[in-house]
Amino acid sequence: EEKAGQLYGMGAIGGFCHLYIGQEAVVVGMQMALKEGDQVITGYRDHGHMLACGMDAKGVMAELTGRRGGYSNGKGGSMHMFSMGKDFFGGHGIVGAQVSLGTGLALANLYRGNDSVSFAYFVDGAANQGQVYESFNMAELWKLPVIYVIENNRYAMGTAVSRASAQQDFSKRGVSFNIPGKQVDGMDVRAVKAAADEATAWCRGGNGPIILEMQTYRYRGHSMSDPAKYRTREAVEKVRHDHDPIEQVRNRLLASGVS
Repeated sequence: EEKAGQLYGMGAIGGFCHLYIGQEAVVVGMQMALKEGDQVITGYRDHGHMLACGMDAKGVMAELTGRRGGYSNGKGGSMHMFSMGKDFFGGHGIVGAQVSLGTGLALANLYRGNDSVSFAYFVDGAANQGQVYESFNMAELWKLPVIYVIENNRYAMGTAVSRASAQQDFSKRGVSFNIPGKQVDGMDVRAVKAAADEATAWCRGGNGPIILEMQTYRYRGHSMSDPAKYRTREAVEKVRHDHDPIEQVRNRLLASGVS
């Protein structure tokens, strides 16, 4: 992701580029609960999801730089990559659109009679889209095996959650549809893994959808064109210092003497 940011600044990456730095524990922890046949779908901040799904970093970078060796033959760029072989269904540029598609993947699983689960990722800003709640209603009505992973990174573009959402506890967004939800420390990979295990067991048990709100934080702007002046450098550095997901793992390994 750091290299992608550099290449974008050099003009080697065109179009849009949304970096995932700071949110790594979410997708890594969730991926640890997946099994073969489960599907992943997300929005346009998707590089981390691709790598966690096992997609080749060289193929991802080739797509970012518009090369034909990329996952979408260089035509999709940062926001529109797919890998049927890894059950990764994108990368979607329309805010919230992937939620309906992820619900459709869960319907396909139910129809086929398998025990696969659809993991539909979206962020706090997308949680206010109408199609999200249409999907919730259908998913609960038909008991579809889908986990709605809300990556609450605190800002919808440059607008803080407190200014955009009447209900800031996103785990409660499914209450009127009888969909259970849970808030999770999205900066701690262990907490994410534990919640993911519970959620997948719930779905595979035929209980229908579930919502996981991952409380996380993005260090960079909404996209590479966003200077992120709506928050202070000190606020970002405090999160990096106190809660960085990678540094937490590093510190635990060092403290336990693991080499």
